[in-house]
Amino acid sequence: MPRVLSLLLAVVALAAVGAPQSADIRVDVNLVRVLTTVRDASGQLVGSLVKDDFTILDNRAPQQVAVFERHTEQPLSVALLVDTSGSTAKDLKYEIDSVGHFLRTLFGEGNPRDAVALYSFNYQVVKHNHFTRNVGPLEHSLRLLKAEAGTSLYDAIYLTAQDLEGRQGRHVMVIVTDGGDTTSTKDFRAALEAAHLADAVIYPILVVPITNNAGRNTGGENALATLAAGTGGHVFAPSVGAALDQAFSDIIMALRTQYLLAFYPKDAPLTKNRFHQLEVRVKRPGLQVSARSGYYGEATGDSSSTPGRVSVNPRETKQER
Repeated sequence: MPRVLSLLLAVVALAAVGAPQSADIRVDVNLVRVLTTVRDASGQLVGSLVKDDFTILDNRAPQQVAVFERHTEQPLSVALLVDTSGSTAKDLKYEIDSVGHFLRTLFGEGNPRDAVALYSFNYQVVKHNHFTRNVGPLEHSLRLLKAEAGTSLYDAIYLTAQDLEGRQGRHVMVIVTDGGDTTSTKDFRAALEAAHLADAVIYPILVVPITNNAGRNTGGENALATLAAGTGGHVFAPSVGAALDQAFSDIIMALRTQYLLAFYPKDAPLTKNRFHQLEVRVKRPGLQVSARSGYYGEATGDSSSTPGRVSVNPRETKQER
């Protein structure tokens, strides 16, 4: 019996050694990732900077950049949010056509692990497709969208952020809308906090139905601009047609020229607020940086917080490129 038992244990051990290992290993660490986009004075993207060109401040304390990737190849999880409130009815067809072009370009040129999920929002939020690379079901869902009722923008951001949180790679929200929120149960602050916790960059595409200030929801437009700036994104305000197609193309270009910076928080002053203020600076003059404004980490009297709640794939993350 002991000899038989030893033989069985040896077979089990050999099987364990020979079993295929998972390609993606998730490790939760105190690494804070900051996706960063840099533009020159004319608004053109700058993708040629090196690690030493950047400085990161955490609550005003300089941090050491532990990970740097230029034109990062971390896979994208893109949550595509389409406003289907009643006010979008006139332009919805043009928006859907442009979204279709965006999907085909994204999948045609990107990382083979990039994925898109489709959501619509009016008085409610509907997830039509979970993250996929299959453009057919996405386009089918797009063709079925109909405009009606109110606008639950903040609810859409809040719920989408929960789906993005924990996914590997980069997290992006592309929001196609014509303005402000009217029917959400969540408010602006909750939506922005959810986006920060999901490490999501927000790109609003603001299709303005009214070109003059009279009748426009300027408060909603300012809120979208603040969401974009706070998460390191950029707001676009095109008309339908070629300008809308160009906005989607500009987003793809921005995603392809993003820098990935990451650091282990050290010596950052703690406050009662768990939100840490981040600032990314570029040493070269005349350049503008877009990066998220902060992350949720440790506060005074709170030693259990995990800064950034970031998951890192050690096979994907390189120390310097």
